[in-house]
Amino acid sequence: MAKKYKPVDLSKLRTYSIRDRSHKFDSRLAARLPGKGTNFLSWWESLPPYLGTENLRRLVAAILTARKANRPVVLALGAHVVKVGCSPIVCDLMERGLVTAVALNGATAIHDVEVAIFGQTSEEVADTIRDGSFGMVEETPAFFVDAMAKAPSNETGLGEAIGRHLNETRPPNLSLSILATAARLGLPATVHIAYGTDTIHMHANVAQSDLADRSAIDFRLICGVVADMAPASGATDSGVWVNVGSAVLLPEVFLKAVAVARNLGANLDDLITANLDMLRHYRPSENVIGRPVKKGRGLSVVGHHEILLPLLRQALIESA
Repeated sequence: MAKKYKPVDLSKLRTYSIRDRSHKFDSRLAARLPGKGTNFLSWWESLPPYLGTENLRRLVAAILTARKANRPVVLALGAHVVKVGCSPIVCDLMERGLVTAVALNGATAIHDVEVAIFGQTSEEVADTIRDGSFGMVEETPAFFVDAMAKAPSNETGLGEAIGRHLNETRPPNLSLSILATAARLGLPATVHIAYGTDTIHMHANVAQSDLADRSAIDFRLICGVVADMAPASGATDSGVWVNVGSAVLLPEVFLKAVAVARNLGANLDDLITANLDMLRHYRPSENVIGRPVKKGRGLSVVGHHEILLPLLRQALIESA
């Protein structure tokens, strides 16, 4: 038979004063209202110190601390960073010495090259996929092949080869290129391909090139950068890895690079990581801000790149 229940007597509940309860919100920390025409720092300090604001502030502090300790700060960049016009921000942070290395997936490198040469990028895939013209432009794969062919040695990675070739050919929008800026400054810039995922892979001249080999060199290079994120001897401050807009590929690369670095003896226990993206994805959550770091050392800020990256830059340069 079904068990019979009676309504509980709520008058018997044990209660206590709200004054004895701990709270997550305090009215003294509510948002302040800066006036019209206020400066950035006043506005920045007016933000309520919760969730995304707190994580972004912690990221700013971590980057500045890492650079003062001469530890690497790496931006791992998905393609949308370029496609929404944020390349100048990344280039400026490298110029200022606040970012010391960049890691790109293949699509990011493609858009970086096209912006530098043509000032435009990103086709409407829903249209071009229907008539077979998607990814079939000639100039982009040709540039990649030329860049690799003119690389100074067989040990030159893909990112450096592209950056050097851009600086040598000096296209109209050279200043907008992340890879060219890194090459000019002598900073590590790696490009990590997953063969078959990028439009240039469909072209015979790329298929016959050493694209995969040069990307493999870049993987070994980024492993070296990650290993260097360990604190200097006798110090405690580590480097910072910031994943911006890569949902799968670069979080996977980072996880493997951490494994290699730790296997070779790097102490990455105090590493700080962050993920900035429009959505929370599984692999950045696990492979960037979860598994590789201690609890509380991974920071997540959800938002559009074209909002978050300008905020991050301004906060860094005003706080430095």
